[in-house]
Amino acid sequence: MGSNLLPMLYILIAGVSIYVFVSTLFAKNEDAKALQWASGNEPDKSKSGLIEISRSLTHQFTIQWAVKVKNQARRKRIEKLLLTSGLSSELNVDEFIGMQILWGFLFPILLLVLNYALSYDYSPLVFIAFAIFGWNIPVSHANANRKMRQTSVRIDLPFFIDLLALATEAGLDFQGGIQRIVERTRGKSVLADELNGVLRDITLGSSRSQALRSLANRLDMSEVSSFVNVVIDADSTGASISKVLKDQSNQMRLERFVRAEKEGAAASQKILIPLMIFILPAVFIMVFAPVALNFMQGK
Repeated sequence: MGSNLLPMLYILIAGVSIYVFVSTLFAKNEDAKALQWASGNEPDKSKSGLIEISRSLTHQFTIQWAVKVKNQARRKRIEKLLLTSGLSSELNVDEFIGMQILWGFLFPILLLVLNYALSYDYSPLVFIAFAIFGWNIPVSHANANRKMRQTSVRIDLPFFIDLLALATEAGLDFQGGIQRIVERTRGKSVLADELNGVLRDITLGSSRSQALRSLANRLDMSEVSSFVNVVIDADSTGASISKVLKDQSNQMRLERFVRAEKEGAAASQKILIPLMIFILPAVFIMVFAPVALNFMQGK
């Protein structure tokens, strides 16, 4: 019974794939409606070749299915993920969902072709696993990008705060200090690019507190949120911004030192795992194997 159902399952998957492909070719091109960019401009070219290839395939095959996903909670989660990963200027929510659908179908279809061509006789569970893997490719890419951005910001933040403190002590206001730092480091640091976004928001009419809160939302880090709250409180109370920035820089360096100590202690514990699995068995074999052989041979 199972052997008869498997070919029928393959035929069903192939039929659905052909139907989606043909219906897409004859469907109207509604990409302009799907790309609802806030600025009305074209998206930035991505540094990832995978996204650029996926974008063209998504607009051709799956974007019309992505726009039918109306779950607002899911859309807000994806929007937050794109914002914190720095991909909001490259992708919108519809494109992201379209890429999930694209890779979620494409991987099982490619595996199906290989299964027929090479007679591998894969289990249906393998197709399900590949579908889940393809569906999660955009999510994995966004999470990796967010982690890389947060690591870069965590390294640069104390140094940038020191520069801001020096600039304000030299007579510049807070906005002028950010401008001077951005001019020197723009394009070389994630934090510099985000601070340039703060200046752009202020130029467009946002208040300093609103621009800084937007910075905290884009980076979604406790260190940045703490820095933003301290600066906003200093503005509201009239405290010396240079002294506040110095204290914040020292606090962040202390937190980074404590984090490094914790990671070092965790590394010393993690190294016990390969020691117990690989090294100690080899040592036991070398030490006790001759004794065991002599005992078995009666010597």
